Amino acid sequence: MAEIQLNNVSKKWGSFVGVKDFNLTIPDREFLVLLGPSGCGKTTTMRMIAGLEDPSAGEIKIGDRVVNDLEPKDRDVAMVFQSYALYPNLNVYENIRFPLKVRGIDPATHDEKVRRASAMVELDEFLHRKPAELSGGQRQRVALARAIVREPNVFLMDEPLSNLDAKLRVSTRAQIKNLSHELSVTTIYVTHDQIEAMTLADRVVVMEKGIVQQVGSPTEIYDNPANTFVASFIGSPAMNLIEGSLSGGRFTAPNADIPGLTGPDGKVTLGFRAEDAQVVESGGQINAPIYTLELLGDATMVTVRIGKTLVSVRADKSFRAEIDDPVSIAVPSTACHLFDGQTGQRLGA
Repeated sequence: MAEIQLNNVSKKWGSFVGVKDFNLTIPDREFLVLLGPSGCGKTTTMRMIAGLEDPSAGEIKIGDRVVNDLEPKDRDVAMVFQSYALYPNLNVYENIRFPLKVRGIDPATHDEKVRRASAMVELDEFLHRKPAELSGGQRQRVALARAIVREPNVFLMDEPLSNLDAKLRVSTRAQIKNLSHELSVTTIYVTHDQIEAMTLADRVVVMEKGIVQQVGSPTEIYDNPANTFVASFIGSPAMNLIEGSLSGGRFTAPNADIPGLTGPDGKVTLGFRAEDAQVVESGGQINAPIYTLELLGDATMVTVRIGKTLVSVRADKSFRAEIDDPVSIAVPSTACHLFDGQTGQRLGA
């Protein structure tokens, strides 16, 4: 098992900065998710840990070893890629077995190790098949089993679910969560999907433009985003963010007037979650015509426009109205977050 340390790790290509001053300790057996949009540096960070990219600066430690100068094969990590990277001429059994052969593991142990790994991902009945005979979800499970059979100190997973359809993503995500619990191996998981991050992670690292924006548990990041970028990236729907002014504890913006807040007077951005507000008959703090309605089955998402900003609130599933009908929304001051109008940083953090 292994703790991982990244100390002032950076990656540059000429003048372009891919990752800047990344500092983090990942405890043994933690499931850490690197989350952010395309180009934010999350995959580059993982590739530096794996040894597929050399850091421009900083130190990477796995366990008690500095691994900056070690080849990938000597770092005792196993990777699961977005592309399954299976050998088409080999059946499932031999694909899973392949890492054992190339690493010179005692052949007498191969069958037990392969069958143990295949059982963990429910592939026993497919061991004789070639990859072309498998579905996308089954091929991803072969890739997972091939990583498991290595019995590494660290698992690295680079967007392993992105090629799967929505239903398969849910079931495979549950399988990865269960495997993480069963194997208890330090895992770093890269994704742009905040639902994957929220459901899988012990901790989440939110990145943008190569810079860490916030590190915390899924609950901490959801409930107390460090800035407007994190607030807008986490949650489905994302946190409502309204630009306006604060004066004497009262926030004002077009169609919005919310008292009872604490913060410095001036330009601010106010945020609240859709589930923390409520559609009321009258007397709400936001009053505007309905922009759109979305029936979700368990609720109705009501969206209004505040200036150029769309604001959503989760109403009861029985709520019915028409586009352009006036609606009143109650927003408790205790559910509101305030961010600096210039920097986007959380106020009162």
